[in-house]
Amino acid sequence: MKSRWTTILSFSYFMMMLGCFLFFWFGNDVYRYQIGIGGMVASLIPMIIERLSRSQLKKSLVISYFVFLIGSQVFGSLMRFYSLGWWDTFLHFLSGGLIAFAALELMDRWTTPAARKGMSRRFVLLFLFSVSVLGGVFWEIYEFSADQLLGTTTQGGGNVDTMGDLIADSLGGLLVASVIAFKKQTNEQK
Repeated sequence: MKSRWTTILSFSYFMMMLGCFLFFWFGNDVYRYQIGIGGMVASLIPMIIERLSRSQLKKSLVISYFVFLIGSQVFGSLMRFYSLGWWDTFLHFLSGGLIAFAALELMDRWTTPAARKGMSRRFVLLFLFSVSVLGGVFWEIYEFSADQLLGTTTQGGGNVDTMGDLIADSLGGLLVASVIAFKKQTNEQK
């Protein structure tokens, strides 16, 4: 079973990144044509997940995934918005929300409808928020490890950068988790 949203967004993003790859390849811009390659690969991930799981991903997860890709790869890397200073923090806010949507997807797949019906909105809020924060922590561990092992500078601001990123991840996750929990309460009252 294929999701039309997933197919449309994956194909559109793939073609856009293919165009970027070719443009920067012929312009001999090694850094940015590699972003194009990464974007083509990233565009296929939702379709691969749907094919392997033989089920559709939620539209909210797929859309937030591609919004994040556009923000990070197109605006952040290709258009160099990362030089704005606040852009990385904004993307961490978006990623907190994206991870909360992914946590909702996992919760729906790993629990029965009867179990979900019995979950309080506070539990849903806590679960989605906690997974979102955990995702941010894992990302910061990755950045720290890359800096230590590979000599990169992903944590350019040191502790201030890390804490700012974690706070932004947490706020994005809290916002999405709160909306979903509120929606659950509203649906229960109907």
